[in-house]
Amino acid sequence: MDVSAGVQKMSLGHHPSGKGVPCLKCRGICTGFEPHAWRKICRSCKCIPEEHGLSSDAEDDRKIGLLLSDSEYSYLTARLKGGDGGRIYKRNRMIITNPIVSRKDPTFNTITYEWAPPGLNQKLATRYMELIPKDMQPVAGTKGAYFRRRQLARQLPIYDQDPSYCHNLSESELKSMEEFVKTFKSEALGVGEVAHPGQSPNPKEAGKEQEKDSSASSKIADSTNGTGTDTHEKEEYNCELCKVAVPKDDLVVYADRAGYERHWHPACFICCKCREPLVDLIYFWKNNNVWCGRHYSEMVRSRCVACDEIIFSQDYEQAEGLTWHKKHFSCFDCEELLIGRPYVLDKDVPLCGACSQARQS
Repeated sequence: MDVSAGVQKMSLGHHPSGKGVPCLKCRGICTGFEPHAWRKICRSCKCIPEEHGLSSDAEDDRKIGLLLSDSEYSYLTARLKGGDGGRIYKRNRMIITNPIVSRKDPTFNTITYEWAPPGLNQKLATRYMELIPKDMQPVAGTKGAYFRRRQLARQLPIYDQDPSYCHNLSESELKSMEEFVKTFKSEALGVGEVAHPGQSPNPKEAGKEQEKDSSASSKIADSTNGTGTDTHEKEEYNCELCKVAVPKDDLVVYADRAGYERHWHPACFICCKCREPLVDLIYFWKNNNVWCGRHYSEMVRSRCVACDEIIFSQDYEQAEGLTWHKKHFSCFDCEELLIGRPYVLDKDVPLCGACSQARQS
């Protein structure tokens, strides 16, 4: 990614998702999302954008396409026709139709998964979904699909990788961000792979073959039952997180950066920090652990509590284990700068003395 070129397109025109949509959390109170100038909140109700509405499938696929492009996982993306030549996420959206036998004419029960692990046939994809909590299964139109979209926004903030969504970065900050993104793509970013225990999946090669010859790759997938090739058979396989044994005929998640001798139950493939399931199996490998994008970034660099962006300058303020850009170290209520002034932290939110008293009255 050429971050320097991003200087020309940086603006506040990139509004957070949900603009104009009433807050789902503050029902009947907030009439519509009003973007704050630099905080990632609604000016009206102070809630985050995810509480108001979600971005479109196209926006999400563009974001993940940008994340995976210029990495060894670019096989999961496709080049957009026309436009700026960017890449879009080839999300595996799966529709499963099951016949319902009755005395009358047969009917069909159709389930649409907004996402399913790539490389699996329908039977194995269905089994994978059974191994994760029902309220997290990304079935279209359900809480599970909403959960997935929310996790995409929370775990993989677009402003952690695209400078055009950041506010007023200097030239030196842009260069630091370029190096940050380049490093995590080459050293930490990964996408989990699903297979039976002891079978190393190889979707990268299958993806490359598919670009050359889709029919040939489908034959490869069929010959391995959609889960890879048996490479290291042993007596017992234990989950990396819970240490419980996994049956040989069940499914596990592999993280290639961790090595194929390690694997997780699908429900155990979670961020080591927030303990949340890793959306679309996208992980970051660091310190012998898997992280979501948000908490990987916060481990490597500080994040501004106020604007939620990674800090790439030396001009910051720290207090009680929290960090702010100095220009953002202001009262949450009245917006007055607090540098050199007394303040109170209320649930990690800095307040000036007057606003603190007003909240208590």
